[in-house]
Amino acid sequence: MKKVAILFLIAAAYVGGYGYGRWYAKPAAAGRKPLYWVDAMNPAHKSDKPGIAPDGMKLVPVYADEEKKTTTQPPGTVEITPEKQQLIGVEYGTAEYETATGSIRAAARVTLDETKVAKVQTKLEGWIDQVSVNFTGKLVKKGDPLLTIYSPEALATQQEYLLAAKAQHLMQDNPVHEMLGSTENLVAAARQRLELWDISDAQIDEISRTGQALKNLTLYSPISGFVMERNAFPSQRVTPETVLYTVADLSTVWVIADVFEYEAVNIRLNQPATLTLAYLPGRTFHGRVSYILPQVDPATRTLKVRIEVANPGYALKPDMYGEVEFQTGGTRRLLVPQSAVLNSGDHQTVFVDRGNGYFEPRAVKIGEQMDGRIEILSGLKAGERIVISGNFLMDSESRLK
Repeated sequence: MKKVAILFLIAAAYVGGYGYGRWYAKPAAAGRKPLYWVDAMNPAHKSDKPGIAPDGMKLVPVYADEEKKTTTQPPGTVEITPEKQQLIGVEYGTAEYETATGSIRAAARVTLDETKVAKVQTKLEGWIDQVSVNFTGKLVKKGDPLLTIYSPEALATQQEYLLAAKAQHLMQDNPVHEMLGSTENLVAAARQRLELWDISDAQIDEISRTGQALKNLTLYSPISGFVMERNAFPSQRVTPETVLYTVADLSTVWVIADVFEYEAVNIRLNQPATLTLAYLPGRTFHGRVSYILPQVDPATRTLKVRIEVANPGYALKPDMYGEVEFQTGGTRRLLVPQSAVLNSGDHQTVFVDRGNGYFEPRAVKIGEQMDGRIEILSGLKAGERIVISGNFLMDSESRLK
């Protein structure tokens, strides 16, 4: 508050030095009789004779012609002659409708595409025999062998399948059709049990062709991608609950951007976005908004926005940090130069030129800021002439009035 008061007094002294406004006590003009005297720093304090105000300021005379001019204009209107306008550097602009384009920038983090992550587990109990993928980060293709497992239960089921298949073969020429049907059911049941354990058709066909049970069964990668997690080691006992590998396809990634809640209204699904990283200067990645989370983070007051981004060459790594830029706009908006708006935080003011040296302080409601211009939601009309420079001193004088 002290800084504001000091700045206010400096502005008063500056303007007063040019004889502008009622910042200083001026002598009564010859041939003119004052209506009353007023405290320049507290206009509510009036007196019917000259003197000193309670705050120590000399009372300023107000004449009939001055009061008449003031009362015919909106409250707070100030009068400035062309000479004084030039001294304080008054410049003008116009409120105009434009097709506005802007952008929103937000900090972001690269994450896995959760729809392209596979957990590798077995439905068997047993022991790992051989491990083909023995380190984290290895790139594997769909169908590549990961490991082999010895499972007594699977071995016993294979033997049952072979016995049923042998019985079916022997019953081919049996005239009793019921017995042939029974052996066929046994073969089908044994094969189904093997399939439910994710033993592939190729492996089952190999068992049928060779007539030998496979001691070790092979697990294959379900997708192409990078091994992000490995919990498989030789001679390790495994159960269906054991997650042996986590494989992630990084051909596309998710980028999670933290958008401030007051900017979130400008974000929509399928909106284009670009990602830049300090790690890769000069390179830009393009994507689109695929999802907007329904809850604001209570700690940061940001909304998480998910962008799906293609990842050629696997340049983007999970947990990288970058910056996302969302392109906004494309609609006609009433815009003014940013310098035209005096923003005190709780209210915003624009000075409108009313002609003949009069300037009206107009309360406005502002919207989005973009490229040195501000959207005006209410308070101005298109085509109105406004002050874009020198409005600070006008505001000081207007507040006194």
